[in-house]
Amino acid sequence: MLFNSLAFAVFLPIVFILYWALPHKYRYVLLFLASYYFYMSWNVKYVALILFTTFVSYVSGLLLKEASFQKKKTILLGLTLVASLGVLFFFKYSNLFLGTLGGICARFAIPLHPATLQFMLPVGISFYTFQTLGYVIDVYRERVEPERNFIRYAAFIAFFPQLVAGPIERTENLLPQIGKEQFFSYEKASYGLKLMAWGFFKKLVIADTVGIYVDQVYSESHYFNGFSLFLATLFFAIQIYCDFSGYSDIAIGCAKLFGIDLMTNFKSPYFASSLKEFWSRWHISLSTWFRDYVYIPLGGNRVSSVKKHWNLIVTFLASGLWHGANYTFLLWGLFHGVGQVLEKILGKWFVKFQNRLLTFFLVVLGWIFFRADTISEAFYVLGHMWIGISSPVNYMMNGIRDFHMTPLDGVSVIVPVIMLIVYDYVSLKTDPISRISALSPKARWAVYYGFLLFFLLFASFNAREFVYFQF
Repeated sequence: MLFNSLAFAVFLPIVFILYWALPHKYRYVLLFLASYYFYMSWNVKYVALILFTTFVSYVSGLLLKEASFQKKKTILLGLTLVASLGVLFFFKYSNLFLGTLGGICARFAIPLHPATLQFMLPVGISFYTFQTLGYVIDVYRERVEPERNFIRYAAFIAFFPQLVAGPIERTENLLPQIGKEQFFSYEKASYGLKLMAWGFFKKLVIADTVGIYVDQVYSESHYFNGFSLFLATLFFAIQIYCDFSGYSDIAIGCAKLFGIDLMTNFKSPYFASSLKEFWSRWHISLSTWFRDYVYIPLGGNRVSSVKKHWNLIVTFLASGLWHGANYTFLLWGLFHGVGQVLEKILGKWFVKFQNRLLTFFLVVLGWIFFRADTISEAFYVLGHMWIGISSPVNYMMNGIRDFHMTPLDGVSVIVPVIMLIVYDYVSLKTDPISRISALSPKARWAVYYGFLLFFLLFASFNAREFVYFQF
């Protein structure tokens, strides 16, 4: 069930009304049932996977609490990691592993022809797997108490607003809210609806519009060169940000309708002045997850400089692999890992030359590896996007012609992107939604009606999936 679908437009009001009509003690049960219905709308068969992962982590949490010896706790944690990550590996990485194995055997003339496993990637599996692992590790570290009510715990793992694409919530933030008695707040619900509207704007008006041009070029990238490749890559940077942060805005806003606060997942990342700052603003729930559960356990900053840099690269390689079963994602992770290591090594000298524009340019180049289907395609784009740049005017005009954009098409891209830039810039110092809500009634409603009109004129209602559903 897509957020941008008629089914969700019917589903959400029904759940909202039932939630506030029910006594407090039954609300978490409703969230459990609604969340599993929401997930089963994608594929009924895969509900068994989320139930398995949820049950394993639930039982593990209880056993860890009762374990009296550290060795027993460590064994329990290890078994849980193997079970949960094993399911993730099988469904997400089997074909990559078998293909790599077949390639290695072919080099040594060993006649191995591994079968390609044909199945759909269960939507949201990377997100809910990491959420369960975070819970188990926190119980192991005695940071949180294990949840004894299975239905409440399952509702925490499967909470439908953030189930399929995050934010990856921490136990101490979301789980207590599932069981806590909530009181309806008009202000919170109103803010949530406005945030959802902005999320839908980013998805339907910006991401889905520029995504058409991205697909046009990257589906046949070898037929393009010069500015068309650069512009498609720039459009992808806009697409993935608006698509993913748009989902997060909708999820966070939707949760507020039920009195629940989810963590912030994006903070104007393209205004970052370094790659390190970028990752403190982009997909915050994942970057902090890898920091707390991978980077710090490896030694973090408490080790020698060489080991610290190695830990950073390993963490970003793991982040790249989390995003997809393709070596292009590993290169993307390596790009960001090495980039941050260079920032640390060069220190103050590097900071003098680092700025927002340069950081944005580096991030855009990194997105090439994220979007390309193969490594060879990625390097083709990198190598051919500069052809003709010695004549800047012709370089840009030829690239724009390749997109076959009409003046109206240009307006439908440029104006919304300008609105996005203004919104994110204002977000650096204040909350734009709160600022608009504080205007006089006439000014406030003028903004609302203008926004709605622009949305209806330029939104794409083809119900394209969110980019991060594939992860």
